Amino acid sequence: MSPGPSGYGLALVGCGAFGTFVLDAVRDIPGVRVAACADADRRRAQALAGRYGAAVRAGVEEVAALPDVDVIVLATPPAAHADAAVTALRAGKHVFCEKPMALTVEDAARVEAESRRSNGVFVVDHVLRYNPVLRLLKRLGQEQLLDPLRRFSFENDASDEDLGDDHWFWDPAHSGGIHVEHGVHFFDAANALMGSEPLQVQGTEVRRKDGPVDIVVATAVHPGGAVATHTHSFTHAHRAERQLMRLDHGFAEARVTGWIPTYATITAWTDEAGAVRWEALPARAAELLAVPGLRPHGRERITVSVTRDAGSARQARGRGVTRSVPHRVDCVVDLGGEDRKQHVYAESVRAAMTDLLHCAAHGGTPQADAAAGLSAVAVARAATRSAQSGRTVFLTSPAPAGGAR
Repeated sequence: MSPGPSGYGLALVGCGAFGTFVLDAVRDIPGVRVAACADADRRRAQALAGRYGAAVRAGVEEVAALPDVDVIVLATPPAAHADAAVTALRAGKHVFCEKPMALTVEDAARVEAESRRSNGVFVVDHVLRYNPVLRLLKRLGQEQLLDPLRRFSFENDASDEDLGDDHWFWDPAHSGGIHVEHGVHFFDAANALMGSEPLQVQGTEVRRKDGPVDIVVATAVHPGGAVATHTHSFTHAHRAERQLMRLDHGFAEARVTGWIPTYATITAWTDEAGAVRWEALPARAAELLAVPGLRPHGRERITVSVTRDAGSARQARGRGVTRSVPHRVDCVVDLGGEDRKQHVYAESVRAAMTDLLHCAAHGGTPQADAAAGLSAVAVARAATRSAQSGRTVFLTSPAPAGGAR
């Protein structure tokens, strides 16, 4: 679908806090105008539409019928995503869908199949694919400054302070459970960084006394023996939240803080040629941290220090890899720390929408396409099934049949 003479008309379905956040993040992308706001609560839709001079509608069926709407943003609770995405895609609209793409593998496969048939471009809001820190780590791997990822570990001590007993988050019928509702971000991040999808998954659930499941753990084995471990605990006060992503590259380790990453440290052992290349990174910071559509605030930085001959020049060996690595590298990637979290989050959403619009105009496949959404849901559902059955789930390709064999 090509934009109209006044640019891409955008409609929001689901006018709650997250829908408002998305509109605020993407409203000033060149060529985008807010055309409609839809919500089952008409007053909520009217309040948001009034800010943009947009039409008010009740749901996705109505906005999909509007000729001046080109892009539909789905920001409803997760259980509604799959049906709404299929409706929008069948109408030929481009779709920006909040995660998870669906609650089941079957529904995710239905959306993925429809995205292949449709003229519309589909992007799922796997926002970590558009994060500058993770993009940098991916680039360092492509430049062979980092070896292939051996182990991905994410620990998330998240807040439940605003999640009352009756909140939809705790109801798997509405959220899919923690692995699905929240874990898909990190299953997808592991897939992107490792460049593969898991072969098998083992899951665990812990239920609070007389309450819902509030801690989940999943271990996924990727091809080549790489392992990804994911822990999510919704048990903390806001002020006690903490997240850590640890990436083991063999001769290097990266530690990334925050579920929206804004800060990372990398420790690496290398030879002289590698040390020189690491020392050149600060001058390339703008290039290495660039994500199309994401506007830096200007204080992002990469710092590198090299301690030469910090170790012996004798050959070092690990997991069958042998090389001389006498020099220690300490690298810091700083997007402004926790104070810049909301900026990085909003700009990453803006980058995801920019990706969608670029593909709509020029063709190509977006970074966070429906296939990525399907894979993340397949891993999340496998982790959930494993936790409930006590058995390892072996994955086939998460294409239409999906799931375990």
